Amino acid sequence: MSQISASDVKELRERTGAAMMDCKAALAEAGGDMDKAIEILRVKGQASAAKRSGRSTSEGIVASYIHANGKVGVLVEVQCETDFVARNEDFQEFAREVALHIAGAPSPPRYVSVDEIPEEAKEAERKVFAAKAAEEGKPEHIVERIVEGQIAKWMKDVALLEQEHIRGDRYEGKTIEQLREELAAKTGENIRIARFARFAVGEDNE
Repeated sequence: MSQISASDVKELRERTGAAMMDCKAALAEAGGDMDKAIEILRVKGQASAAKRSGRSTSEGIVASYIHANGKVGVLVEVQCETDFVARNEDFQEFAREVALHIAGAPSPPRYVSVDEIPEEAKEAERKVFAAKAAEEGKPEHIVERIVEGQIAKWMKDVALLEQEHIRGDRYEGKTIEQLREELAAKTGENIRIARFARFAVGEDNE
């Protein structure tokens, strides 16, 4: 097994925010391969976040973002378990970044997660997709399969957690959910985006 250098451990810690010993263990498991070590930490972080997901979140903040032109504004409530984490700089930055994303997303999210999408909303979209497929002359026996594929894509488009952060250069194309998982792993707390509201001048705001 290759020797794990202190500089590699430091680099991995800076790139992931994981604890020093976790970084050292991941590099050892990956045989010194930095990318593989990052993947190991990501998977372990997701597992830990899943265990935390049932814990109560009674603290947090409401973050805001107003676009420079003053035409779009967002409020988002992000919850955590303790006031200590609510005051943490990384936690507050995450909340601000989520608000910024909601304001600037090409396809503005309508729900926090796929699980929150009401059945009636899915059914309405299903009818639209089915009618379009019929108009295009798609064979009846494959229309249902086409519609289900389009519904799955639509749900990802309108669910905040499924969207890639608009600052892809900074966040390497990660989804809001991936960023939430990373913060949960870093803070050791259950992090939850509770709700948001997006306001745009001249638009009906739900």
